[in-house]
Amino acid sequence: MECTSCKRQITPKEKMVKFPCPECGEDIIRCEKCRVLANNYKCPKCSFEGP
Repeated sequence: MECTSCKRQITPKEKMVKFPCPECGEDIIRCEKCRVLANNYKCPKCSFEGP
């Protein structure tokens, strides 16, 4: 899996969060670091941006 925010590969043992895009339902995947720092993400399907 790849973090939607930083594009880094996430290992199976690493903490992460996966949720649907509020606009289109596409999966958003964020690594623990980007989630804690509230880094912005951009949906790859509809370009919705969020913190």
